[in-house]
Order: sequence, then structure tokens, then C-alpha cells
Amino acid sequence: MFLENRIFRHFDFAFLASVLLLIACGLLAIYSATYVGDAPAFQLKFTKQLLWATIGLAVLAVCVTLPLKFFQKYAYVIYSVALALLVVVLVVGTGAGTRRWIALGAVRIQPAEIAKVATLIALARYLGDEHRNLGTLKDILVPLALVSAPLLLVMKQPDLGSALVFLALILPVLHWAGLSGAVLFVILAPLVSLVSASNYYAFLTAMFIISAGLFLLGRGLRFFVFNFVLNIGVGILTPMLWGTLKAYQQNRILTFLGLVTDPHGLGYQVIQSKVAIGSGGVVGKGFLHGTQTHLRFLPEQHTDFIFCVIAEEFGFLGVLLVLSLFLYMLLRGLNIASKVKARFSSVLVFGGTVIFLFQIFVNVGMTIGIMPVTGLPLPFLSYGGSALIANLMIVGLILNAWRKRFDYF
Repeated sequence: MFLENRIFRHFDFAFLASVLLLIACGLLAIYSATYVGDAPAFQLKFTKQLLWATIGLAVLAVCVTLPLKFFQKYAYVIYSVALALLVVVLVVGTGAGTRRWIALGAVRIQPAEIAKVATLIALARYLGDEHRNLGTLKDILVPLALVSAPLLLVMKQPDLGSALVFLALILPVLHWAGLSGAVLFVILAPLVSLVSASNYYAFLTAMFIISAGLFLLGRGLRFFVFNFVLNIGVGILTPMLWGTLKAYQQNRILTFLGLVTDPHGLGYQVIQSKVAIGSGGVVGKGFLHGTQTHLRFLPEQHTDFIFCVIAEEFGFLGVLLVLSLFLYMLLRGLNIASKVKARFSSVLVFGGTVIFLFQIFVNVGMTIGIMPVTGLPLPFLSYGGSALIANLMIVGLILNAWRKRFDYF
């Protein structure tokens, strides 16, 4: 009884309730998207997802009850194991044209999802040091290296969507941990150069803005020249980097940018997605009555495009409920990150919130055509055991941090 009181005294039940409601919405949508009337219950993806959710909640409970010092102490061990799994999957992995899953009998594990959590914990361990000075090059390069290793291994699979999560994580976490705006500008400038290099005039405009920013920083001539040449070099290397992408990845980006029209290929997914969302109206067509869903017009409707199933069958009100739950969860995460006393906990919670935010934004964005189709699942809703368990691990760590918010360890 004493242990239970200690665990639940400062427990955030509202945050957990929002997550549980999202899982419930996901289970309903998966049931509808994969419904086959005469199929045995144990073969249904709904049943499998329900099992994964049960396992995930058990993992969440472990993450809540274990001391955060445990994760801090063994952060680099957890990170090393995750990297090892990413190497193993490149050798023995399975997948349609990829190597993303390790098959253990009837169970498939996706190491990239484990690596997201492990990298987050490792970053929190490194940046959680009170003596860390992000004004020095060394203290910036180490977290960049921590992210680069899993990012490159995941790209090798290839899995562009998961790789982008690592890329999206690093800069917000560094800034939260104390990286100055000036240094952040210097780091972001090459990314701007890379994106703008596809168009001559856009690149010239970007270089003008970057040059003005470098000049206003007032760090001296050598600093200006080095960064100017660096950004020019990135622009020149962009065609080579573009060539390293798989053909389908290039087509997804070109389709998203409107440079390629492909209504029967990659564009078909987005077109059918928009039709499904728009046809839902205010209250939807009703559970198990979505025509786009049950006539199988929408590919990957139980995974990447699960949001469309909710929009079609439950309409604007269903979408509003899901997005409201996500919004509450994200705002609560930021609030917890700002209030916990321990630096390790703060970075951990903020980074976890960033991971959720990025995946939600990209997944929902691709269903309505404002983001490229990357294959990122929608947290807590899309079908998939590895992703669900990894997300619930992050939730457990956030709840643990809130429970121990007054500790300075």
C-alpha cells in the first residue's frame, strides 16, 4: 500500500487518459479498416493490436515505476543495444524491398522504433549534465554524433520516415538544453541551403539571407568566410545527395512539391486520402460504413492512413476529438518539461514531446497533401506493435518525470 501511494501521489492521470483514449480510437479505426466478416478473431489485426497495446501498457508501467536514475545510468548501454539491433536488421532484416524488421517467429520487431527511444535517453543523459557548455564545439558535436549514427543506419534500410524523426529531434533538443540562437542559426543555414539548391533563384535568395545573418552575428571575417563557403558547398553537393535517394523517395518528394503529377501512382494515395477525409462531413458515415475504407480504395489504411478512416467514419467531430487529444498531450508534455527540476528529466520529456509532435504533423499532413508521403505512423493510432510500444515507453518516462518533478538528481 505504501508503494502504491508513492507511485500515484503525483501521478498525471489526465495525461494517461488522453493517451488511452487515443489508443481506443486507433483500435476502433483498425477494426474498421481491416474488418473481414468471416475471419477468425485471432487473425484480425485488431486482435493483434489489442495484444500489442496490452504489452505496451505493461512496458509503460515499468517505465513509470523504475527510478529515472536507472535510465540515466544505463543510457549509453541502452543506446548501444539499439545501434546493435540496427546493424543486425541490415543483415537479417525482412521487408518488401527493405530491411526494417527482425523476424522472431510470428513476431516482427522494428529496431528503428527502439532506436528513437534509446537515442532520446542518450541525448538526455549527455545534455542533462549541469556542467555541459553548449557554447563549445565538442559539446555540440557529441549530440550530433549520437543522432547521426542511428539516422544513417535507418537510412540504409531504407526508412526515410523514421530517419527524419532523428533529424527533427536534434536541433529543438539542443536549443532546449541551452544552445544559443546564433549557433542554431549557423547549424540551420546549411539545411536551408540544401533545400533551396533545387532552384537557382531560391538558392540566391537563401544565400543573401544567410550572408546577412552571418554578418549581423559579428563574429569576424574568418567566421563569415568559413560559413559562407560551407553553405555554397552544401548547395553544390545537393545534386549528389539527391542521387543517393531511392527512386520512390525522389518521386514522393517531387509529387509533394507538385513537380510530378502521378494520379495512378504515389499521387493516388493522397487523392483517395482527401476523398475519404472530405466525404466524412460533420458526423461521418458511421462505424464500419466508410466506402473508401471498406471498398479498399485507400492503400495502407490501417497504418499510414489511419487518420482517413477516422475522418470518413466519424467525420469532423471524430477528427476534432483526436486532434484535441493530441493537442492536450503535446501541451501537457511541454508543461511538464518546463516544470521538472532535473535537467535530465526536462530534456527527456521535451525530446519525447518533439518526437510525438513531428510524427503527428507529418502523418496528418501527408493525408491532406501538405507533407510528402513518408511512411510515418500516427502515434497510438496506426497499426504496428513496435511503434506503439516505443511510444508508450516515452509516455511512461514522461509520467515518471512528472511524478519525480521535485527531484534534482
